[in-house]
Amino acid sequence: MRTISAVVEDYIKKKPFLQSALAQGIINLTSLSRIVKPEIEMELGKDIRNGAIVMALKRLSDDLEFRATHKIIKVLKNIGEITVRSSLTDFTFLVSDTILENQTTLLKEVNKNKDVFYTSSRGVNEMNIVVSNILDTAVEELFKNEKCTQKAEHLSSITVKLPAENVSVPGIYYFIFQRLAWEGIVLYEVISTTNEFTIIVNDEQVDIAFRTIKDLKTL
Repeated sequence: MRTISAVVEDYIKKKPFLQSALAQGIINLTSLSRIVKPEIEMELGKDIRNGAIVMALKRLSDDLEFRATHKIIKVLKNIGEITVRSSLTDFTFLVSDTILENQTTLLKEVNKNKDVFYTSSRGVNEMNIVVSNILDTAVEELFKNEKCTQKAEHLSSITVKLPAENVSVPGIYYFIFQRLAWEGIVLYEVISTTNEFTIIVNDEQVDIAFRTIKDLKTL
């Protein structure tokens, strides 16, 4: 027979934003218990006292699993350099037999000007290229025979240097992207390497996105 604690834990785990807020102690447990009570009772098939749900939530918020949040915060306090670039364009092309050859030619153009921004990622069916907008004409000419499915302009990038221990602490990216989602930030692209990641956002949202990431260092 399932216990109240087990059912409450399953409920919270299915709601990441709620789980994070509970871990940080910013939720009124009594109010939350009244909200989740109908679903918990339906799952258990019997009436449950609010006090029992409050106790289950309290134990859950103190659980070691939730304390992982503190490990994440320790890592984020050591975030390194944050670099912002503006005036970018995001191209999306369908993968073809000739697209890598065209990309090689584009890289030669990029190497002529070390100040321009360039990044690329390839999936199973699509290739994405983000460049400084002064290269728009070059991209359009070199890839004129490729199928462009999207072109987004007036974008900016934010590149974040993470401490080396980020690879050993689960939830780092979730925690960062959760904060960005809370602020209503739309991510056009996310490009990452082992110890850094870059997000591409609309020019109008770059300031709040930068501030949101920078504020992680003061949690």
